[in-house]
Amino acid sequence: MLPKIPIGHWVDLLVIWATNNLIPLFNVIVVVINFMVSSITYLLLLPHPLVIIFIFLLLVWFLTNRKTAIGTAFGLLLIYDLNIWEPSMETLAMVISATIVALVFGVPLGIWTARSDTAHKAIMPVLDFMQTMPPFVYLIPAVFFFGIGTVPGLIATVVFAMPPAIRLTGLGIRQVPVELVEAAEAFGSTQMQKLVKVQLPVAMPTIMAGVNQCIMLSLSMVVIVAMIGAGGLGKEVLRGIQRLDVPTGFEGGLAIVVIAIILDRITQNLSKKGK
Repeated sequence: MLPKIPIGHWVDLLVIWATNNLIPLFNVIVVVINFMVSSITYLLLLPHPLVIIFIFLLLVWFLTNRKTAIGTAFGLLLIYDLNIWEPSMETLAMVISATIVALVFGVPLGIWTARSDTAHKAIMPVLDFMQTMPPFVYLIPAVFFFGIGTVPGLIATVVFAMPPAIRLTGLGIRQVPVELVEAAEAFGSTQMQKLVKVQLPVAMPTIMAGVNQCIMLSLSMVVIVAMIGAGGLGKEVLRGIQRLDVPTGFEGGLAIVVIAIILDRITQNLSKKGK
């Protein structure tokens, strides 16, 4: 019988080392994430819900089209009517925050993988690992490093939702026609000018598909991270499961579906406009 490779022990040693040596970094992350999520939540809950619904109606109409805007308004009115507006806005704030963080790190990494074959070969297996690892596993180190609450939930969500942003950003840039890049080089464009004025605009529909997947994966983590105190609609669904309360669980799940459909339609329409 082969001796067992102590992979779990090695990971445990790594977690203990990080806990003992990276506390200042973790404290900064906690402050930044708490500020981001609480600020977005405060802005969403400050006005009357009907005011927020009207603002979303105008914003979505401007970004997409009238049909999507009307559907958004009806969906948000349904959430308001179900008396779960506050947890819905908390969930929306978490999804927005997780998506922002994922894109801040994911898009530059995607650009790097498109420009460097070495980086592409090194990062792709890591992304495979991140996407195939069960989401519950991410909760263990997140709780270890950041305790219970919104911060570890958002960190776990970012880790789970980031891979599509990296993959599709790199794919979009790699698929830019060589003729366009050569034309930009012929006109004396720098590497940054080629990226900003040629590659990113042409790759934008593919990048928006990555944003869409990032948002959908963030929403899929809502119920899971509620297990470590993240709150929002996941808490409502979890409460319904624990108490076998069908109405509470169903209404919380329905609100998650409504938010998912709204965000999906917005990103899809933005992607079509990009094309």
